[in-house]
Amino acid sequence: MAKIKHNNFIDTVDTVFSSAKDNGLLHLYTEGEYLNGRTIKINGSEMLHFGTTGYLGLEQDKRLKDAAINAITNYGTQFPLSKTYLSHPLYAELENKIEQMYGIPPIITKNSTLGHIAIIPTLIRDEDAVIMDHQAHWSVQNACLVLKLRGIPVEMIRHNNLEMLEEKIRRLMGKSGKIWYMADGVYSMYGDYAPVQELLNLARKYPQLHLYFDDVHGMSWKGKNGTGFIFDAIGSLEENIVVVSTLSKTFGASGATFFCSDSKLREKIKTFGGPLTFSAQLEPASVAAAIASCDIHLSSEIEELQTELAKKTAHFGTLLSQSSLPLVSENDSPVFFLGMGTPATAYNFTKRLFKEGFYLNLGIYPAVPIKNTGIRITISAHNMIEDISELARAMDYHFHKAVEETGSSDEKIRLAFRMEIRTKLPAKKLHSDLLQIEEQTTIKNIDKQEWNRYLGAYNILDWDGMLYQEHTFANIQDPATKMDFFYYIIRDQKMQVVLMTYCTFGLWKDDMLSTESVSRHLEETRKTDPMHMTSKVLSTGSLFTEGLHSYIDDDHPLAEQSMQILLHKLEENYNSLSADMLVLRDFKPGFRWDEMIRNQGYFKIDMPESCVIEHSHLHEFENYGSILSSRSRQHFNKEILPFEKFYDVKVKDCLNEEELNRAYLLYREVKKRNLAINTFTYSREVFQNMNSCPNWEFIILTLKDVPEKDFIGIMFCYKNPSSVYVPELIGMDYTAGYGFNLYRQLLYQTIKRARELQIKRIDFGISATFEKKKLGASILPKVAYVQARDNYAMELMQTLQNETNTAR
Repeated sequence: MAKIKHNNFIDTVDTVFSSAKDNGLLHLYTEGEYLNGRTIKINGSEMLHFGTTGYLGLEQDKRLKDAAINAITNYGTQFPLSKTYLSHPLYAELENKIEQMYGIPPIITKNSTLGHIAIIPTLIRDEDAVIMDHQAHWSVQNACLVLKLRGIPVEMIRHNNLEMLEEKIRRLMGKSGKIWYMADGVYSMYGDYAPVQELLNLARKYPQLHLYFDDVHGMSWKGKNGTGFIFDAIGSLEENIVVVSTLSKTFGASGATFFCSDSKLREKIKTFGGPLTFSAQLEPASVAAAIASCDIHLSSEIEELQTELAKKTAHFGTLLSQSSLPLVSENDSPVFFLGMGTPATAYNFTKRLFKEGFYLNLGIYPAVPIKNTGIRITISAHNMIEDISELARAMDYHFHKAVEETGSSDEKIRLAFRMEIRTKLPAKKLHSDLLQIEEQTTIKNIDKQEWNRYLGAYNILDWDGMLYQEHTFANIQDPATKMDFFYYIIRDQKMQVVLMTYCTFGLWKDDMLSTESVSRHLEETRKTDPMHMTSKVLSTGSLFTEGLHSYIDDDHPLAEQSMQILLHKLEENYNSLSADMLVLRDFKPGFRWDEMIRNQGYFKIDMPESCVIEHSHLHEFENYGSILSSRSRQHFNKEILPFEKFYDVKVKDCLNEEELNRAYLLYREVKKRNLAINTFTYSREVFQNMNSCPNWEFIILTLKDVPEKDFIGIMFCYKNPSSVYVPELIGMDYTAGYGFNLYRQLLYQTIKRARELQIKRIDFGISATFEKKKLGASILPKVAYVQARDNYAMELMQTLQNETNTAR
């Protein structure tokens, strides 16, 4: 099985967060000797606080503070013992008062994250199944990992997509017990709601459906006794609904609560629910503060607090509706999200608001899609009406400035969020008349010499190679491998090329760059649903090529502007094609325009490494082993040279019908086994077209002294006239070649053939780097830049990867 180096999700997140941190927007520290809720001090500047999740301001209530102080005085800073053995004296009172609030006994946990870890593995039985909204809180998704070890299906749907939910319910009905749908009541970024009534209707339609809600952001500011958004929406708790809520955030204390109507289940979770048994209990101060908050929630004061917050929230909502600001979700929650589109615009806008004295939260990948970067503003009881009015004024003013300075527009932002376009603000002019862009849809309209001068020396990117690709993939009948081609040339006033590239638009499997274990999982589903987890992708280059797909004259004074023009043009096409993803691929690490591209709404990922043998190795081919390292030479002399005698080797310019059938069969054998790069299988038409293109040839290996004379190995090679040899695809008979080191011999014969042709470079592709390195190949790291409509596919791939890693 071919091995490749896959991108690490954590590295991607680290890159995004590090950029925001370097811009002074994340990992900040408050200063001063006290906090009052209304203002905070950061880097010596006093700022109005519009980033809290304590919406009712109870964390600053004197009654909660006094209760916490008295509890420390009376009981100490903690009660260091598992609650399974013994609870400290205040716990019973808290449990009693929460039961008065909800009418149901609670389970109290240290926090909601530990609560999910305690509850979910006990609640979900082996015969059950789970479906999650892809924007469900990380803590819920993380707690579900353990379920997969038990073989419990855990599916994911796009955010609030009830059609997708119902489809998965139907598919799981016949083979599962309970089907649990997990969602947030109020989502923490956009402030939008779970469609509770529609979910209740689905639960009535499908009795197997049970609902699991995380309502920590809906707590206190909504519902009777401040019991939260979900309880307000459902009225009473049915047997098929469970709710996790919080004693922190708006409640003003610490801890989390769990509610279900099944008393036996409640006792089972309480008796042995992971962290409930083995973790420390809430500190006396936290429990005392929670008791004081319960007293407020059980009084008429909670309604007054809710009403006052609702007025402030409505005031802010009205101001936003009267402005041109792109509010992503209009609702009555105290959470507001303004779309910025790109990180660059979000950074610019946030810094401007910081300077004006307003603190608010940056919303960035992976909390939101990278192209849906924005600003989260939260309204709390601490905010005064005049503060809110000033914030709205400042936001309206600085939004337009930030958009203008970062070359964005209201239209582009609304397109990114799929919002109604109200006005078309002029985008910042990216270039003067000093540059012009030429766009073509066929290589036939581009001068052959000029194309070959800038891009023709790489892979199968010479003019004739592009013609082969167009002829094959633009006209192919198979929709899975069909591609549309787009060519871009940017010139200066002297008509000199500053930038040249090409793009293709077609289908990609979402797991193309995931690990083999993830692809194996998805391929099972694709046996009955071939297009499962696929996306429409606009990408530089094509899936048939790798390496350098873009020429940029870095020394040209307008190089950066040419990149901006290209990004703008690609985004236009991305939207007009309704593509799901936009990918700029195969750049070297340390690419000069890295930060600029990331700030325009792309995240960077590591691509599989390329393997290349340069002319310096091929030149001394007569004694090839001598140019290898001592270790590689040992491998060469033991595993490659001795096996050459078993093979007849032929190089053919054209295959007859029988040979073509055999070649295609062997290609499919390799493709079936190799999921390291999981692309669609090419149709026979791709190989037929190779026969009619003079730059293709075929290295064929047949075993000597074997009655069956069918060849058992084939390398499909492209001869780029710029002295590049490209072994593009391979076919092998694994059974017949067993014990004869067939793959290694194909690699070696490819090197020999390149030497015979006096070709100076072999582009050996992106898999099996260990084997190729032992034959003298250099390993070239590469990166790509990606933006997507939403995070659904990426989060699902990460979830599946976590599943397989955990299983191992």
